[in-house]
Amino acid sequence: MSTHDDPGSPRKNITLILLSLVFLPIDTFFTVCALISCYVSQPLAIRRRESRRHELGFSPKTVLVTGVGMTKGLAIARSFYEAGHNVIGADFEPGGALACGHLSKSISKFMPLRPPQSGADPYIGSLLGIIKEEGVDLWVSCSGVASALEDGEAKEIIEARTSCKAIQFDMRTTQMLHEKHSFMEHTKEIGLTVPDTHYITSQQAVEGTLSKAPNDRKYIMKPVGMDDANRGDMTLLSRSTTAESIVHLSKLSISEKSSWILQEYIRGPEYCTHALVVRGQVKLFVACPSAELLMHYEALPFESKLYQAMLSFTQRYASKGGESFTGHLSFDFMIDQGQMDGPHSIRDGEEPTLYPIECNPRAHTAVVLFNGTLDMPDAYLSLLDSSSESQLQSNIVTPQYADKYFWIGHDFVELLILPILSVLLMRPRASTSRLPGQSLKFANHLLYWRDGTFERWDPVPWWMLYHVYWPMRFWQSLMSGKGWSRINVSTTKVFER
Repeated sequence: MSTHDDPGSPRKNITLILLSLVFLPIDTFFTVCALISCYVSQPLAIRRRESRRHELGFSPKTVLVTGVGMTKGLAIARSFYEAGHNVIGADFEPGGALACGHLSKSISKFMPLRPPQSGADPYIGSLLGIIKEEGVDLWVSCSGVASALEDGEAKEIIEARTSCKAIQFDMRTTQMLHEKHSFMEHTKEIGLTVPDTHYITSQQAVEGTLSKAPNDRKYIMKPVGMDDANRGDMTLLSRSTTAESIVHLSKLSISEKSSWILQEYIRGPEYCTHALVVRGQVKLFVACPSAELLMHYEALPFESKLYQAMLSFTQRYASKGGESFTGHLSFDFMIDQGQMDGPHSIRDGEEPTLYPIECNPRAHTAVVLFNGTLDMPDAYLSLLDSSSESQLQSNIVTPQYADKYFWIGHDFVELLILPILSVLLMRPRASTSRLPGQSLKFANHLLYWRDGTFERWDPVPWWMLYHVYWPMRFWQSLMSGKGWSRINVSTTKVFER
């Protein structure tokens, strides 16, 4: 969700808080109806859980899932609950804004986490305390980018001091995959294709690289660290536009402390993947079309060339990590437009060339595509039982259903509210001709797609997301005066300016 206001303006925060209040009665009614219907007719997820817990010899595990305020963490927690296990949920609650998974039916207990901003020790200490107190068997890390390195450090400490196992890469691996330049270097070292990429710490280095580049090659700049203001900047730089490039570069903060990568621009569609890797083997995998701010999820067909190529890439990457390589592994890929033959289709006789542009060593929101997939929890639990390796070694879990996912709050604002306001306020590029198409798109999603947060048997997190968590975050922004340009409803990330 993005806005076009002055980032310092309180109008958008006030508007979104009022929007939440307007829809509060109808959403509350809808949530109460869903809860009542669960008593009248027991949902499939609950029946599956009860059936599993009554199976002879079934031994439920205690699983800690962090990041249950995000869709990905909530989806994984629900999956373990449906499979009959005991789930402890944990997450940060910035400024007291309650995580939407706080009151999820899938979670037997919610534990707040201490944020790592003031150092890793309090955060790791809170994790360690939960694991010891609750007798946790498996920690599934679904924390966000802000605690990526701390999660790697926590994995090493937790597995050294307790019997708990962690779905999380160690600190060294996490850092290598998390940092764009080291990821590119490692990918090239293991013999996989990468776009032309340069690590940049000065404007002169950019100018020098551009002066030697082929005339038809274009580049984009990406900040190595967290930089919300410049993350979405897709300004193209090339040798033929050196003067314009220098003007653009002068606006960026480039130094040893604020490093960047200069990366070849690949013109074509973007895709993303989500994989679970256990001891160097891919256990669970999905691939789907992507975007810079991805809010719509639809899995590619398993048999497609693109899907198989991305799976092969992931398997090769995982196998190079060896026995200690365990965690969530997500890639962003670009495909050269010249290889495409229609949407998500490669030309006959060609094998797709993948250009990895980023790696996220953590769970991806695409995991929502596994909702209802019965084999998913067993793929995670294979880490606890080495004897199950032979059973799952060649059995890669894929989504059981072909559902498509959206977030109603995002689409309502992006496809209806903002276009209408743009026309009414006569903003540049506003067009009444686009309104019917955007309205139809919203209606199509509402009728035929699934909301990423809502489940009939567990509707409270959906209600909390739009009527507790986000209103509290908007109120905090209003009181602090901190501006933002975009928010990601599914990951609860706020892009500050």
